[in-house]
Formats: sequence, structure tokens, C-alpha cells
Amino acid sequence: MKLNEGFLDSMKEAFALFRSNDPAAAAEIVKRAMRGEPTDVATAHADPHENTTTTRFADRLQPRHRAHQTQTEPDVQDRGHFSMRRYVNAAGQRNYKVYVPSQYRSDPLPLIVMLHGCTQDADDFAAGTRMNALAETHGFIVAYPTQPQRANTSKCWNWFRPADQQRDHGEPSLIAGITREVMANYDVDPKRVFVAGLSAGGAMAAIVAQAYPDLYAAAGVHSGLPVGCAHDLPSALAAMRGGKARSKARKPGGADIHDTQASQCPLIVFHGDADATVHPANANGLVHGFSSSDPIAARPSGANGQARKHTVRHMTSRAGVHAELWIIHGAPHAWAGGSSSGSYTDPSGPDASAEMVRFFLEHPRGQ
Repeated sequence: MKLNEGFLDSMKEAFALFRSNDPAAAAEIVKRAMRGEPTDVATAHADPHENTTTTRFADRLQPRHRAHQTQTEPDVQDRGHFSMRRYVNAAGQRNYKVYVPSQYRSDPLPLIVMLHGCTQDADDFAAGTRMNALAETHGFIVAYPTQPQRANTSKCWNWFRPADQQRDHGEPSLIAGITREVMANYDVDPKRVFVAGLSAGGAMAAIVAQAYPDLYAAAGVHSGLPVGCAHDLPSALAAMRGGKARSKARKPGGADIHDTQASQCPLIVFHGDADATVHPANANGLVHGFSSSDPIAARPSGANGQARKHTVRHMTSRAGVHAELWIIHGAPHAWAGGSSSGSYTDPSGPDASAEMVRFFLEHPRGQ
């Protein structure tokens, strides 16, 4: 999938205005691009109803190349049960799918909540990450909340909006509500509930993990962004380019909801160092407050030794919380080791899904 060249030109112009200390003009260009209006200097005041072709801002959270269309995994899903549900609360409603492995016999099982990236849905994300197959192997339940187009034109989780960055508000409340509903409907081990996501979903996974440390035991973020790095569209663009922004989100009492402390729950982070959509600097922001020993340079480990080389840092916060940072050399903005039957995957690996499951099962709450 190619990004619209006119839109990219508009983004370049916006960033140039940011660098020249004219954020108001830059923000106006971003707004015009989202509405499909002309954004270059010559046509900035043209008729807003004039026909133009442009790509929405959220498309910047998509990789430059897309795999072939989504296919499901009937061989896995036939063994287990993959069903659609709907959750409703004061913030709205969201559909979600639940995969229950065939070995489920009402014994407590772990739960992993998976948040898809822009333009994806539950079936696409399940196919690309192969998480249902891992659920069969290791015995856990998977939930896939789905962001509808009415909530975001490109079906991105709204990680950059203050209203969707707070506990018991907006999208975090919907995701936490879905999590609790699955726990109520199935026998889930409350000490082994985890959340993970890709890109915009990764950014939202970081938010809900920080907002609900009493619910999620650990989190996985792939090609995502740190909590509080953006508070609107212009600051989101800046963060995606590797810039820094201070969140303006507030608690009801007026205090900042984001601080500079390390994550309260264990965290595993994956990011490609050739990611042209979300700058790799965001991976370092996610593990801010963690210190590491010397990095371990891992050798290729995929089929026929063709997996991408990667560097892994094992990290610990002052509070004793563990984190892992995986930097994948030469990798784009895509799920590492994923299946080509889903979109936005990099099959050459390493296997992010398997490593996340390993990390999660090693970190139940209270240990």
C-alpha cells in the first residue's frame, strides 16, 4: 500500500513549519490533510469543497508495504473456539473476538489481550501474529478488541487523545471492561492477564498497562510509542518522527496522569531500527526509567538461519520491575516473525509473538 505523495508532501511542509517555530501553521496543515483539503502554500486558502485526493493522518501509522489480504487460520480455529462478542459501557461500545483453546476445561488459564494496528481487525491481527496457534500450544485465552471506523477513520486506537489516556475513561475503560468481561465469562487466572499491541495498538497497550497495573501483569509493545508522548495530532506526528512532547492530559483533580517513572508492570518492547513510520527512539522512551546490563547481540534464529539479527537488552527498574528491549536490525514497521496471512508482518523474524508469550508466562503478578 503506497502512501499518497501529496499527503507526504504536506507532512514535510508541516514538519518544516514546526522546525521554524510556527506550530499553529503546521497544525492547520495537518487538519486540512485530514479533511482532504489542499495543504500546500499556494492552495491553503482554496475552496475547501474542491475535490482533492489525500491520505488521512492515521495512515502514517501504517507501514510502507502491505502483505497480501488477510486469511484466517481454520486449522487452529477448528480446534479451539473463536467467537465475536460486544462490550458496552458509558464510554461507548466495542466488538471483540475471543479465542478459547481446545484444552480449556474450566481450569484457570492466562489471558492475553491483543490490540491491533491501524486498518486492521481481530481476524487480520490474529492471522498475522499467529497468537491463536500459540494459545493452543501453551494453553491461554486471547481477546481481540476491535476499533471501529466510526471511532477513527483508519481504525487506529486514539492513543494521542487525552480523553483516551486515562483510567476509567474513553478507550482504556473499554479495553479494561472487555478484559474483565472475558475474565467473568471464563475461568481466567487473575495473576496472569496481559496486554499487547502493534503500532497504535502498541501505544494503547502501554497506556492501559500503566492505567491498570492492578489488572495487567505485563505488557508487550511492538513498534509503539511511550505513554504521554502526545496530546493531539501535531504532537503525535512529532513523536512519530522521534521528537519529544509533554502530555497535557490531566487527572480529574488536575495532576498530570503521566510521570517520568518506569512502568509499574513488566514490559517487553520490539522495534525495527529501519522503521520509517514510528521512529525507533520511541522504543527507548518506552523503557525510560529502566537500566540495563550490557546488550546481548543475538544471532539469526529463524528457518535456515534467515531471521533478522537483533539486539536484546534485559533491564530492571529501581522498583525491581523487569523489561526487555528488542531492537531488530533492518526491520520495517511490521510485526516481527509474523505470518504473511495477515497484514503488516515481517516473517523473517525473530518471533515476537513467541517471545511475548514466553515473557508473559515468566511474569505473573506478584513475582
